Amino acid sequence: MRDASETDFDLVQFGATGFAGGLTADYLAEHAPPELRWAIAGRGRARLEAVARRVGELAPDRPEPQVIEIQLDDDDAVAALVGRARLVLTTVGPYAIHGEPLVAACARAGTDYVDITGEPQFVDDMYLRYHEDAERTGARLVHCAGFDSVPHDLGAMLCAQQFSGDEPLKITGAVRANAEFSGGTFQSAIGGFGALRASAKLASQRRTVEAGRSSSNRRVHVRAGAPYKDPATGKWLAPLPTIDPQIVVRSAAALPFYGPDFTYDHRMAAKRLSTVVGLGAGVGVLLVATAIPPLRTQLAKIKSSGTGPDAERRARSWFNVRMTGESASHRAVVEVRGGDPGYDETAKMVAETSLSLLLDDNPDVSGQVTTAVACGGALLGRLRAAGIAFEVLEGARTPASTHT
Repeated sequence: MRDASETDFDLVQFGATGFAGGLTADYLAEHAPPELRWAIAGRGRARLEAVARRVGELAPDRPEPQVIEIQLDDDDAVAALVGRARLVLTTVGPYAIHGEPLVAACARAGTDYVDITGEPQFVDDMYLRYHEDAERTGARLVHCAGFDSVPHDLGAMLCAQQFSGDEPLKITGAVRANAEFSGGTFQSAIGGFGALRASAKLASQRRTVEAGRSSSNRRVHVRAGAPYKDPATGKWLAPLPTIDPQIVVRSAAALPFYGPDFTYDHRMAAKRLSTVVGLGAGVGVLLVATAIPPLRTQLAKIKSSGTGPDAERRARSWFNVRMTGESASHRAVVEVRGGDPGYDETAKMVAETSLSLLLDDNPDVSGQVTTAVACGGALLGRLRAAGIAFEVLEGARTPASTHT
């Protein structure tokens, strides 16, 4: 990581005037070390100054973040600011529209980058364009550091650590949640559904590039099958088309303790089959509607970016991710539990990921990497301390034999 003596800021946050970004700024103000040198950047100085005053009131014993007014389409200004920072954190989405300038600048400058995207086409496009630049400069480009995909990535990592690492392993992730999704998430989903063909092409290009770079004979797979009823929990499990399985298998490809042949199956869990059928029908309607430009435009007006539920609604929200791992000789179950996934816990996850990259003794990696690869062990400890449960329910290995 770039040395503090070479930079003016440890962390520059973009998007602090948005809903998720504002919660992230609040979390940093209350939980980051007092000596953290940070700034909030974006359009509209007055709105940024209001955020700085608010977070200053949350933590009156700490200095307010510096305010920097900047336009993301000003390449020279973005490059200059990124060059002054050790890490850039951004919650400005949809990332397919707003994300590339910061990724490009960080990859070229050797500055670490963290976001909360859940957009597969954006992540793949940034890999193809900037992974090699980031490897050359030493930058760590960490996408999906919110609910997409930290609980699934670290939950699968913890589950894999309960196995010997020398035999094929399959992990099934089952996700349940009671929460309201964000306007930014809705806008990203609309854009993603409307760009499925382009997304598939980028994914294929990425697989070809990765295959050419890999010298390993280890194999990783994503499995997606028909819905079924889990005999262990009585829940119906249906395929969940999110970016999370891609993130999990990328971690598995990079970390040998997932075993020589790893399969991940990502699913939503529901009590009733009717719920699964209803959600499937809803996704089908969205797929059709987003393929028609006028309908896609109308859909985008339903829920705008920067909006979200109030504190009372967030306090009632929760999530649960259950990871079940099975090999020929062992079975393990890991559960990840937390509060409001899309806002409060996402702010916590992206802030702690950023702080871990800045402060912890992490592996020496660069390029586009997952949270498990970049800072998995340290981040797991941070999130546990921050109130997110990562619990081994069944099949725990002894501490002395657990991988790190």
